[in-house]
This record gives sequence, structure tokens and C-alpha cells, in this order.
Amino acid sequence: MSSPAERYVAARRRAAQASQFPALDEFALDLGFDLDDFQREACQALERGSGVLVCAPTGAGKTAVGEFAVHLALRGTPATGDAAVPATGGDGAPPRRRKCFYTTPIKALSNQKYHDLVDRYGAEQVGLLTGDNAINGDAPVVVMTTEVLRNMLYAGSATLEGLAYVVMDEVHYLADRFRGGVWEEVIIHLPASVTLVSLSATVSNAEEFADWLVTVRGETAVVVSEHRPVPLWQHMLVGKRMFDLFHDADAARKHDVHPELLRYTRDTMRRLELGEGRSAGPGGGRRGPRWRGPMRPDIVDRLDREGLLPAILFIFSRAGCAAAVQQCLAAGLRLTSPEERAEIRRVVESRVTAIPGEDLTVLGYWEWLDGLERGLAAHHAGMLPVFKEVVEELFVRGLVKAVFATETLALGINMPARCVVLERLVKYNGEAHVDLTPGEYTQLTGRAGRRGIDVEGHAVVVWSPETDPRHVAGLASTRTYPLRSSFRPSYNMAVNLVGTVGAEPARALLESSFAQFQADRSVVGLARQVQRNTETIEAYGAEAACHHGDFDEYFALRVAIADRERAIARQGQGQRKAAAVASLERLRVGDVIRVPSGRRAGLAVVLDPATGGFGEPRPLVLTQDRWAGRVSPGDFNTPAEVLARIRVPKHFNHRSPAARRDLAAEVSGTGLDRHGGRRGGRSRQAAGEDHRLSQFRTELRRHPCHACPDREEHARWAERRRRLEKDTEELRQRVAGRTGSLARTFDLIVALLTARGYLAPDGAVTDAGRMLGRIWTEADLLVAECLRRGVWDGLSPAELASAVSVVVFEARRDVDDRASLPRGPVAEAVDETLKLWSEIEADEAARGLAVTREPDLGFAWPIYRWARGEALAKVLGSGHEIDGEMPAGDFVRWARQVVDLLGQLADSGGASAELRSTARQAMGAVNRGVLAYHAPA
Repeated sequence: MSSPAERYVAARRRAAQASQFPALDEFALDLGFDLDDFQREACQALERGSGVLVCAPTGAGKTAVGEFAVHLALRGTPATGDAAVPATGGDGAPPRRRKCFYTTPIKALSNQKYHDLVDRYGAEQVGLLTGDNAINGDAPVVVMTTEVLRNMLYAGSATLEGLAYVVMDEVHYLADRFRGGVWEEVIIHLPASVTLVSLSATVSNAEEFADWLVTVRGETAVVVSEHRPVPLWQHMLVGKRMFDLFHDADAARKHDVHPELLRYTRDTMRRLELGEGRSAGPGGGRRGPRWRGPMRPDIVDRLDREGLLPAILFIFSRAGCAAAVQQCLAAGLRLTSPEERAEIRRVVESRVTAIPGEDLTVLGYWEWLDGLERGLAAHHAGMLPVFKEVVEELFVRGLVKAVFATETLALGINMPARCVVLERLVKYNGEAHVDLTPGEYTQLTGRAGRRGIDVEGHAVVVWSPETDPRHVAGLASTRTYPLRSSFRPSYNMAVNLVGTVGAEPARALLESSFAQFQADRSVVGLARQVQRNTETIEAYGAEAACHHGDFDEYFALRVAIADRERAIARQGQGQRKAAAVASLERLRVGDVIRVPSGRRAGLAVVLDPATGGFGEPRPLVLTQDRWAGRVSPGDFNTPAEVLARIRVPKHFNHRSPAARRDLAAEVSGTGLDRHGGRRGGRSRQAAGEDHRLSQFRTELRRHPCHACPDREEHARWAERRRRLEKDTEELRQRVAGRTGSLARTFDLIVALLTARGYLAPDGAVTDAGRMLGRIWTEADLLVAECLRRGVWDGLSPAELASAVSVVVFEARRDVDDRASLPRGPVAEAVDETLKLWSEIEADEAARGLAVTREPDLGFAWPIYRWARGEALAKVLGSGHEIDGEMPAGDFVRWARQVVDLLGQLADSGGASAELRSTARQAMGAVNRGVLAYHAPA
């Protein structure tokens, strides 16, 4: 806290500036704390009428700048230089209030920010719009997810009238490969009169991002702070010993790991390596001691004894988080007082009163409550949303002391802790196990240190033999990471852009995206490299010059000979492979062929031609040596030739030794030699290739440069020049590919939409296109096609919910979902959906467009049973996420996405009246139980 003298000086400074920044002076008086320099600088820029980009670490207080934009809107006084909005309503009337939209990337953060603003400004001044809630949407201040604002902009919503400020919290989300494009759409499409407040984690290319903001939004001040209000200390826990990662701040800046930590981990590794070769006892044969890190209950107990709770312990596994709580309970950990336990139970019971007792049992309520009362909880996306929100509330209030969480907790939710523990530095990204990036490490450990509560924060990495302290030092010392655009045109975006501004202006808008801005900037560097390469090529050419003659001409002959030799070799291999494939595809049951090489060389009869499938033909054969198995084109260096035919019994069982013996005897009885068959002669084409190659070699020997004693030295320079010319041409192609790349993709999308009738040949949006423009889902074109073809017509409400689920659901891992599909109308509708997807995929592939994700059938059965009114226990047991069961949180999340799509169908002009009615009934059938008593905002 600042001293009285410091507060007096700050007050005098504010008084001196009051006339220049009156709105900021009013705002600061109500805060109860002094603004940091970066906060004051950003707020002053806002009051001057400039947009701002604020980049600061987690917990630094960026949101104060966003809240100042709210204050400016409610105050009603226009920013300096803003002549568009009069300060008063005319005739001395009071200042007219303007609107401020506060956007966040996730619903949980929107809910949290809504409550913060309601506490400050009152419920009548603040609204909330997310996919789950619509509260007071006409209020002057509305908190919303970024997608909601994007949809408003395309729809031309009347709610936008009077909008003066838009706060984009966590704007670095525009790097998200799934949803990031939405941020750029909003930034590009907001009216010029709107002032943009962008709040971001610290990124290393803030100036680049700000330069782009200036090009699309006008004046934008950049305010960057790398200062953490609460210092963060880095530690490593090695067994039972805790070490500082760095000796002091100077060592941290240099990435110098604490010498004692390095020495101890090296000694530990040496003991482990020496121990691996020793037997464990008289019997021998067993490996020596394996490393066993500290148990999770021991870590929590250690943190408790050292006064480092509350703590968030990041475990990159849902099952691991749940197991950690159970391990702590089994170890008898209790972190709460009797008074705290009573308050925890009161909070929990008040939040779950609407949940039936049988559902509570299914959801593991009693075990969850036991953990909470002891101060322990898990936090991950598989939990019921209301359970997660209770954990967040209790943790912020200091009642829950240790939370085991996946990385989703770090995405913006305000849950700071005194200490953060990382159990591992590797996580599963949905496709593979990958190392944490410096940005991810910074975001996770940034939760440590509560402003106004803690003097310092602590980050602890648990050591294992795979963890190098120097690698951790690199992660901890890299405070920033680059912001990379993930913006790509979509079908929905294309029809909305064309319908709003026209085709050509739409192309120009896309070219103004941050993605194209970054691509064009990279082109500058590539162009410079091309110029340098061109100069080097000229220098190489001078070194390769020959006084005997034109060495370029001579070298071209050498290159032609080498290329011809490689082409002949490739052609021969390709022709042999193609001929072998074609010959195997023609085989029929009973054909006798010769396998030319390998262990199975000799005569064989075809048992199953295996035609009509995908991939290479692999017929099942029986050799005269009684081996039965499949052969492939790789077994044939010449085409498989039918030498004879024999009769194969209709129900021949190749697994029967007796049957194999009898048929193999017939193969041998054909009278053919096991090496029989004709050898193919060389083709005329091959002979012609050899003749041209011979001509090139003759020309080479007759060339005057061939007699030059320095020809090989010249050739080396010529080869360097040739390689550099090839590299330079690739650079030129990259330059051409990046310049206008998004516009070219947009053109391909427009061509596909025109071919399918969503856009008219003259560029006008058709009725089908207008329908597509109101479908907000990743599979927008597939949904539109299903509506146009009537795929979902005639289904019951439960069947419709099941059928549409396949276009929104995406399993967390590969599973065989076909067996989970309800039979009858649902199966038929899904089959039609899959056929339409195949058509779209083929169309996209032919045009070089990114392919629409294949429908996923894994949620069809659970949502079908739920919409029919079945109990939660049965529904969760019919999923496929983990051992045949679907976590409640996943079920709620996917069910809400189904409801969202059903709502779009109910409002769609492209759906029949019957389908719209069914969609509304399906929404009612799904919105019950765990979905209906989802915690309100």
C-alpha cells in the first residue's frame, strides 16, 4: 500500500490534471486504489478520443481501462475532439448517455464481468447477452461474448445504435485457431464512430498489432507493461526439497539457473542411473530404484505448512484432477476450519436446491461436497457448469484452498491464487503430447499472486528426470509470445459480406484483416531475400564463366542428362507400379499367377480378388507351398499374369490345413514351372528415352567447354547458382502466394457458393444465401444443404435433436460411434447428412479449399435419449467420452450447442413451417434437468 505522503503527492498530481482529464479524475476517486502508470496512460488516451491497445501480464489490472470506457459511456460526455455526439441533448439538456459493449471470449468470463459491473453501476445499467442468457439487452452497458457482437454486426441490429465504445477483453484470443477469426471480423466491421479498447496479455509483437489497428480503426495508442504488481518467485520441487529457480532478479534476466538446484538434480540423476543396473535382491533381474516424485497430498500439505495456500495445481488431465482430490481425501487432508465448512455447505446448498436428489447422486455430489468442505476441489470442462461456478466462488472467497485444474481455468476467469503448481510441462493438445509454450507457461503461472492480498506470488514446477531446470528457466524468463492471426474466410462470412457491402468491397475488407497484414509484412522480408539472392546468383555466374565457350550451355546439357536419367528411373518405377496395380485389379477367383519374388515366390491361386475397395488391391492367394495370405503391388516388379485357371470350391476355408493342401496340389498339377511366365520386353517408349539420352551425352562430349581443365570448378559454381535460382523461384512463389491470399480464398468460396446457388451469377445473395447467412456454426454450409434438401423434415423432436447433433459434436478422441446411432428415421437422416458432406468435401477438395469437418455421430444417442425424457444416469452412460460414459459438463456443453442450432432452425427462413415447429419442441425437450437448472448469471 502507498504511504500517506505518496497518496498526497498523487492527489496533488490528479488535481493538476483534473481540468485536462475530468472523467478520469471522477473515475479514479471511486476506485479505492491508485491507478498504475500504464492504467493512467491508457485511460488518458481514451479520454482524448483515441483507441487503445493495452498489453500487460495477468493480474496487472488491464480491466480497469475497460471499466473506464464504461464510465465514459455512462457519463455521457464525448471524448476530446469527438464532435459526432453532442455533449448535451440540446437546449441545455443533460448529457446523452452512450453505449459500451464489453466483450469476452467465454461465457464464464462474461458472467463474471456482468456481476462486477452490476455491483458497481447497478442492475438497471448493465445487461448480459450470451448463448445462455439474455438480460437487459437494451441497457447502456452490455456484457457479451464476442460471437454475439459479430452476429449483431452482420444482422444490422438496432441495439448497435448509440454504441460509442467496445471493450475487447482477452483480444489475444484472435490467435485461437477455432474461434479467433471472430475477433478480426468485429474489429473490421465496427462503425468508424466506435472507439475500440483492446486488452491483451503481453505479446511480443504489440506494435505490429497496433499498426494494423491504426489501419482499420484509426488512431490507436499502444500501452505495454511487463511489470507485475505482485512479484512472482519461481521454484522447483525436487522430491522433498524446494529450490529457488533463480538466485536473484539479475540471474532471472540472464536465465541463469540456481547452481544449487542444478547440482542437486544432477546428483539425483546420477543416483538414478547408477541404481538402474543393480538387482533388487538375491534373485536378480529386477531394475533398480525408479524416480517417485512427491505425492499430491504431500505437495498440498507442504504448501499449507509454508503458507502458500490457496493454490492452483495444474494437471493436464480431467481424470488426473479428479484422482488428485480423491488422493488428498484418502490421505486425510483437511484445510478448513469448522466455521469455513459450515459456510461452504451453506453456499453449496443454496446453489443446488433445484437439482433432484437422484441427479445429485449421478453427478457425484456427495463426494464433491466432501472435498469442498475439506477445502479441496477439481476444476475442468467435464464438470457440471454449476459445480465449476461454485468452485470458482468458494476459491475466490478463500474457502477452498487447493484446486486441481486443467489449463482451461487459465483462460480469463478471475481466480488468482497465492501459489501455482505445474505437475508437468507437457500437455495433450487433442492430437499429440506437446511441450508448454512460453506463452502458456506465463498464462498459467500468472495466476499466482493476488493483488491487494499477497506480497508476492509463487510458481512451483515439480521436477522429474524428464524436466531440465534450464528449460524451465527459459519458459519462466520469456515473458512474451507473438500474436498470430488465425483469420480465414468462411461460407457464412462470405454471404454476409457480399450481402452487406458487395463482392468487390468484401474482397477489400478481407485484405484489410490482420492475417493479410501479417502476410504482407512477411512478404517485405521475402522480397529483400529475393534481391540478395539475385545479386549472389550474378556473382556465381561470373565464377562459372569459361573462356572455352558458353558454360551455361554446357552445364545445361549436364543438367538435362541428370534429369533424364532420374526421369527414366522414376518412369520405370511408376510404370511398373501402375502395371502391377492394374494387373492385380483384374484378377478373379481361380486365376493362377506367379509371385515373382520374396519368401512367397512361386505359383499361387487367387482365393479372393478383394476388388472394389479403397487403396491398393491386396488379393488373397494360396501358394503351391500351402501359404495363404494377401499380396500387394509391392510384391510384383512385373505385372501379374494369369497363367492358368483352376476351380476353387465355393466355400473354401483357407484356414483349414487339409483344404490348403488339396488346392495347393491342384496348383502344382497345372504343369507350370514355379518360375514360369513370360518376361516382358522393353517398350518402344523406353528405347526412345535411351536414344535421346545417348544424343545428349554425345553433344556434351563435343562441346568446347568439355575440354576445359577447370570445368569441374566451373561446374561447382554453376551448381551453386542453379540451387540458389531454384530457392529464389520458390521465394518468388511464396511472395505471390501470400499477396492477396485471403482474397483468392474468398474468390474460391464465392465460386463454390455461386455453383451451389447461394449467390447469383451477378453476385447477388439468393434466398438460400440469406438462409446461410443466419447459420452460425462451423458446419454452416452442411447445415444449409440439409435444410435445402429436407434432410431433417418429418422427424420427431427427439429425432431432430439427435440428427442435428452430428454437425456440432466433436469427440475428444476417436471412437467407433456407428453402433450408438438410433435406428430408423435418425439413421436415415444421418446417412443423408453424410452423403451431403461427401459432396461438399469433394467440391472443396477440387477447388483447393479447406475441407469441412466430417460429421461426428458420438452425441446422437445421448441427446436422443435425453430429449425423449430419460433419466440423467442412463443418458450419461450412453456416451463415449471416457470408458463409455460422458462427463456431465461435456453433456451440458454439447447439449447447449444442439439447442443453439435448433434455435437457428426455428428462426430460419429456409426451414419448413413443420421443421421450425419441431425445432422449438426439441429445444423444450432438451432444456430440462441439468440444462434448465444451469446456474443463472
